[in-house]
Formats: sequence, C-alpha cells, structure tokens
Amino acid sequence: MLRLLSRAIVRQTCSSNGGRMPSVQPKKLKGRMFSVQAALPKYPVAPLEQTMKKYLKSLEPLLSEEEYRHTEKLCKEFQNGVGKTLQNKLLERAEKRDNWLSDWWRSVAYLGFREPVVINSNPGVLFPKADYNDIQGQLTYASRLIAGLLDYKVMIDEQTLPVEHLGKNPLCMMQYFQVLAACRIPLEKHDDWTCYPPDRPGAPKHITVIYNNNIFEVPVYGGDSKPLTTSQVRDQLSEVVKQGATAGEPIGLFTMEHRDNWANVYKKMIQDKTTKAALESVQRSIIVLCLDKSNNTMTDARTVSGHQMLHGRGSSYHTGNRWFDKTIQFIVGEDGYSGLNYEHTTAEGPPIIHLMDHCMKYISSGKDWSPATDVKPPTKLQFNLTQDVSDSLIHAKENADRMVSDLDLKVFVFDEFGKNFPKSQKVSPDSFIQNALQLAYYRHHKKTCGSYESASIRMFQLGRTETIRSCSTESLEFTRAMMDSNVSKQRKAELLRRAIDSHKQYTNDAISGKGIDRHLLGLKLTAAENNMEIPELFKDPAYTFSGSWRISTSQVPAKSESVLFFGPVVPDGYGFCYNPQEKCILFGVSSYKSNSVTLPAAKMAELIQDSLRDMRDVLAATMKANL
Repeated sequence: MLRLLSRAIVRQTCSSNGGRMPSVQPKKLKGRMFSVQAALPKYPVAPLEQTMKKYLKSLEPLLSEEEYRHTEKLCKEFQNGVGKTLQNKLLERAEKRDNWLSDWWRSVAYLGFREPVVINSNPGVLFPKADYNDIQGQLTYASRLIAGLLDYKVMIDEQTLPVEHLGKNPLCMMQYFQVLAACRIPLEKHDDWTCYPPDRPGAPKHITVIYNNNIFEVPVYGGDSKPLTTSQVRDQLSEVVKQGATAGEPIGLFTMEHRDNWANVYKKMIQDKTTKAALESVQRSIIVLCLDKSNNTMTDARTVSGHQMLHGRGSSYHTGNRWFDKTIQFIVGEDGYSGLNYEHTTAEGPPIIHLMDHCMKYISSGKDWSPATDVKPPTKLQFNLTQDVSDSLIHAKENADRMVSDLDLKVFVFDEFGKNFPKSQKVSPDSFIQNALQLAYYRHHKKTCGSYESASIRMFQLGRTETIRSCSTESLEFTRAMMDSNVSKQRKAELLRRAIDSHKQYTNDAISGKGIDRHLLGLKLTAAENNMEIPELFKDPAYTFSGSWRISTSQVPAKSESVLFFGPVVPDGYGFCYNPQEKCILFGVSSYKSNSVTLPAAKMAELIQDSLRDMRDVLAATMKANL
C-alpha cells in the first residue's frame, strides 16, 4: 500500500536538489530475487491526449456542467500548447532513467513533506491478538518475532527471496532490499534518508529496542556472524527490561514533530558526540522493537490497540516509546496486542506485509537454529540533552498529545461475509468494497468527492504507485440508485456491476502504466524544474478539488487477520484501509474529531457495514431471480 499525500503534492514542487535521491541498490544482482530485474520495462510516459481524455472523464461525477466546460477548455489549450513542450521534456527525462518518477516521488511525496510523519504518512498495522497477558509472555513473543525477522533477513541478504508476480508479470523487488537498516533523517526543508544494505562492509548486526522510553542497542548476531536463537534474543530482551526499569526521557516524541521543528532540534543534538553516536546507532539498526506496557483497557481493545500502533496513544502511554523515522518498528504490548508502524519513504505495504506474514508464520513454526557464540550484551544509549533541547521536548509532548486527541479511529471486523461473496458473483472483491465505500460516503454527505486508491506499478523498474480514481460516473449512478426506493433491485444490481467493471478497468489501466495522476504530476514538476510558469491547468480549482482525496483508501491483503490503518490526508476526509479474508473483511477507518463535516469513525464504520449488506442483498436477490 502507498497513499498519495495530497497536501504534499499541492504544496511541493521540486526540492532544492532537484529531487534526486540516490537509490540504494545491491552491488550485484544475483539469485532469484533480482533474476528478472534488468528485464523489467521502464515506467512509460503515457500519451498526452490519452491522459487528458481520462482526466476529463474522471471529473464528470465531481463538477457542475459549467465547471466541466471550463476545465475542458483548459485541457484543450494545454494539450495543444505548453503541454506538448512539457511532454517532450518528460520523454527526454524518461529516456535517461530507469524510472522517470521514482526520485521525484520520494522527494515530493515524502522527504519534502514537512508535516509530522505520524498519522499523516506512517501507517500502523495491528496483528492478531496473541495468547499472553504479562511481561514474560511479551518477551517470549517478541523474541520469536525478532527470530522470524532474522530468518527473513537471510533471504534478503542472500537475495534468494522469490520474485513476486502479478498474474504472469514479474514485479520489481528493489523495495524489499531497502526496508531493513533504513531510516529517515530530519533536515530543514527537505529530509534525508539512509540505508545500510547487507552487501556493504560493516552492515549492521543490531536492532534498537525501546522500553520504558529507554533506548538500547541490542546485538542480534554473535561474534561468529550467526543470528541469535530465540532464547538468546529473549535473554537480550530480559536484560533490556532489567536495565530499563526506571523511565527514561521520551526522546522518541521528537520524531512525531513537524519536520522542520525536529530538524532544528536534531541539529542541536548532534553537536554532542555521545548523543550523535546514539542517534547513529538507531539509524543504522536493522529495525526498532518497541516493548510497550499494558493499555489497561477492556473497551474496544482492537481500536485502542490500533491507536497504539498508529501513534502510541500520547505521551502518557506509548508515544515516547517510539522512533517514527525508522522504516520498520515492531510494537509488542504486554497485553497480547502487537503490530508495527512503518515510515513510508522507501516502500509501500506489500514488502512490509510480506515480512510481517513471514514473521507471523515463524512465531508458531517452532523453527530455530544453533546458538551463536560471543554474544555481546545490550547497551543503553546515552543522550545528553541541553536545556534548550529539554524545553523543546516539553513542546513536542504538547504537540503530540494534541495530534493524538484529534484523530478518531475505528478498527473492526465485518464478519458476515468476505471476498468469498463477490467472487461467487464473479466480480472483483476489491472493486466491490470500493463501491461500498462510495455508497457509505454518499449516504451521509449526499455528494461524491475525489477518491484515491493506491495501485502498484511494480511491473516497471523501481515502480511505486499510481492512483485509482475510484469515484466514477458509474459509481455515482449506482450510489444514487441505491438511495432511490423507486429503483428496482434488478436495476440496482445492473448499475452496481457496471460500477464494479468501471473500477476494475481503471485499476488495470493504472497498474499497466496508463493512469493519469503520476503523469500529470510529472508534467507539473517538469515545468517547475525548467523554471517555466505553472500551466493554468494546474491552477484550475478542478485540479485541486479532484486531487484532494476526501476518500483515501488502500487494500492491504495479508495472510493473517491483520489490519492496516492511516490518518485522513485532508482535514475533512477519511482514511479507509481493508484486508479482505475469505469469510470476513478487516477495516481501519479514520477521521478527525475537530472537523464538523466528517462523521465519527465508528459511525462511518456502521455505514460501511450497511452498504456491504445492502449490496450483497441486491446481488443475491437478482441472482435468485435469474435462476
């Protein structure tokens, strides 16, 4: 999964360094993991006329006739004028690069984005509840989780991970190589990102463990370079708990700050050699493991734990026990709830979920290896904070609590059916669920809006995502029909199938390089990079409105009953994420409490469930009528 951060796209153009960030690639492509990498096609630049036509079609359900005619005129002027020049320059860029978008995307969507990464960018993931409820069970579970991570890391290190496919098409595997030992680094105006890949000298052999706000460097390989066994990892974690009995300063709160605020504090912190070394230890570590104390709640524990994974629930709970700049941080609670939080710069959901699924399977497998030798004990990292930095930490605590208190989240399981039902109707489960979200939104707001779903473009070298514009003329016709008691179930079913087919076609276009949003962004950035005036097309209110994703969604299928969630990308929007299982669908729904337009997340969750039921009934009834 990757979400387009619409506020970043609206506010950012190119970074001062032209948006070029070095890609961390293996020195040598070997084994199964990269066996087809060089043969993957380059990400194409779509024909300009094709993009303009599709763009206008996507606006039909969103604009009045007068607004549409205005935008249609701008599209024609753009296509026949400056658009040709920008298209040619973009084609020239594409000729020189494996992927004309990837450097720009990392810069504009992530490293140049200055709002806090928490809620706005980093997703959280909640795992199925484990069967323990004390610190001993917590340490045992966490040690198995880390052992599973190390088992997975062997496949990354040796590049033996099998190539993923979408149908018969192989996918780019580079993201898998960049999720471990990686970290975002705060800098003013534009962050940096670093990764310590396994094929370079001095590759990291430790993880960071945070317990009771204390931060530790914990070796997970022995002096013989062998990974630690489960019991050896557990011994390391037990020592962490022993040394971390007294609460430390919640330095992790800084990683939840506005990026420029954090960059200013970071610049001061690295003036001290001891503190700088501690920060570099965290940045170099393979992953972060957060050992949390109990939430002490029995009310909607799934949603409470969702908050825990997404932002830590505030300074009084777990937010200081985090390092949100780290690409992957596993979170293991004392009450059986666990999950992860990941920083989005380097990868979408699939590599993260693939790693998670492997660890989930490993935990129950009983697999292990022979003990490593010469195991070094954990080291508690020291941070020498000046008074100025300590004062900034007080402000960071206030800011974090303000953000946390505003986010509304509902994590739930719809258990009346799963993807088995739409499959029985010979329709796409994803397109079925997307139309349920459209219907749920329309039922309350009585209108439609710009709607985003992420589509993987990893069929191309270094591919990231394209936008699926889920709101269509067909989906609007369907939602209106569902609200009209005079429309027959037969007609409603026909319109639903048409809306599903439309969504499925847009999805196929998006994943095959025929989407429109990345192309439009590329044309806009080309103008900025060449010091050209931004074309009127991109100043058009319709462009801003249609790309302000009030419905921001992602399907993140996992083998386990885990669920991912994220915050809305606009103040008056919703975040929707779902994991379709065979007989149930897991959802994460978010909105902001401070916004008077949106519903509370729990109320929107009820509308989603009502929509799923009504759509099932419409299709089931018409199926019976046809038999």
